[in-house]
Amino acid sequence: MTLPAASSLADVSSETVRTGIITGIASHLFTISGFLLALIIIARLMREKRQPSNTLSWLMMIVLIPYLGVPLYLLFGGRKIRRLAADKNRLFTPPEHKEKIVFPEWPEGHPLFQAATLPPNSGNRIDFLLTGEDAFLKLEKEIREARHTIHIMAFILSRDEVGRRLVSLLAKRAAEGVKIRLLLDALGCFKTRGGFVDPIRRAGGEIARFMPVLPIQTRWSANLRNHRKIAIFDHRTAIVGGHNLGRQYMGPTPWEKRFHDFGALIRGPAVEDLHKIFLADWNYATRKEAEPLKMPEENPPRSDRSGILQVVASGPDVVNDPLYEAILLLVQEARETITIVTPYFIPDEVLLRSLIIKLNSGKRVTVIVPRRSNHPLTDLARAHYLRELRDAGARILTFMPGMLHAKAILVDDRVAMFGSVNMDLRSLFVNFEIGIFSFSKKDVEKIVLWIRRLEQQSEAFESDREKPPGFSRTLAEDLSRLLAPLL
Repeated sequence: MTLPAASSLADVSSETVRTGIITGIASHLFTISGFLLALIIIARLMREKRQPSNTLSWLMMIVLIPYLGVPLYLLFGGRKIRRLAADKNRLFTPPEHKEKIVFPEWPEGHPLFQAATLPPNSGNRIDFLLTGEDAFLKLEKEIREARHTIHIMAFILSRDEVGRRLVSLLAKRAAEGVKIRLLLDALGCFKTRGGFVDPIRRAGGEIARFMPVLPIQTRWSANLRNHRKIAIFDHRTAIVGGHNLGRQYMGPTPWEKRFHDFGALIRGPAVEDLHKIFLADWNYATRKEAEPLKMPEENPPRSDRSGILQVVASGPDVVNDPLYEAILLLVQEARETITIVTPYFIPDEVLLRSLIIKLNSGKRVTVIVPRRSNHPLTDLARAHYLRELRDAGARILTFMPGMLHAKAILVDDRVAMFGSVNMDLRSLFVNFEIGIFSFSKKDVEKIVLWIRRLEQQSEAFESDREKPPGFSRTLAEDLSRLLAPLL
């Protein structure tokens, strides 16, 4: 047996030492870098206007599990983009009005008017879309009859027969010379990436993806999603609400599994406000901030004292949280009744306590949610909040016929809000959202009748549960509620 030479052993020993030193230094530098990165993220987190529960959840993740918390925050933690808000806020700032805003039922200087950057206007005509079939037929009709431009912003464009039919129709109109611009959220329309919308491009239409998910592209975010659903035709007509573009949400014929949703076709001055929001999002996605898009000039309808609407945009591109603040104002100013229709109910502490205060002062609060939504985790997370409201005296109803995807708030049967915003933390504080506030008696009465029909098709929350939830159910609800601020 031949023993290794002493020099060979010395070389191995010195190499091992050098490797150990290099590894130690690299590990030390990695630890310091991670610590500094965590400090930077914590500083950024504390500067953002978040709810305390949300901030605490992220702090615990970053401090206790930094190897998981830091990358998760980089992917999903951002809430506001300062530069984006600065660039786009100019489009949301209302011009100086020579005439004062005075409506018979809503006095000048009403706080709700001032909670948003776009002022209210009158002279609007509204047709409410109460079924997926009605929404699809109105959308298809407007696409067929548009003469100049079609601007559509969608969170989901499904790869199904409805999606294909809409793509085919838009391609046909583009080939006929109508200017088509289709803005798709990169995450919501992930399944329809690639060549699905190529027929529109080949016919001369324009397609843009909002906020790519992967960091290999510029202006990306895995967290900040454009949840607004807006379609604008010839700068005169707009469709807005909760409907996505797919069979699950709309279609030419009834389908038993279709979501129950709510939207509106609007004609009048409010279309101009919706168009500003579309242009801001389109220009950002296509990097054309300095290239405003001009529409053909047409005679707008004359303003009167009917059809009073206020368009409120909220999201990472808007300073503060005007949509959330306007909703909170509605709740706080309620004199008799508050009704909330939403697919997901995970409110922040301020909104929840405001509802409970109203209940304690004798006001009536009703919340209508689907019996089971399409997201089981949110159903677990909502249970605590719904029970707390129920125990405080609220009427909690679960819609039985299927998935209720509509979003609306009705206060005192005199003012209503509808649009794309859900009553959850992501919609209220993270997503790009749109809300329409209606102040006209005639229009609000139609929403009241729609809500009454929902109530007739609903049952009391947990009416089939004789005993309080057991330990496993309670644990699952608590864990879901803990994760809710991170979703």
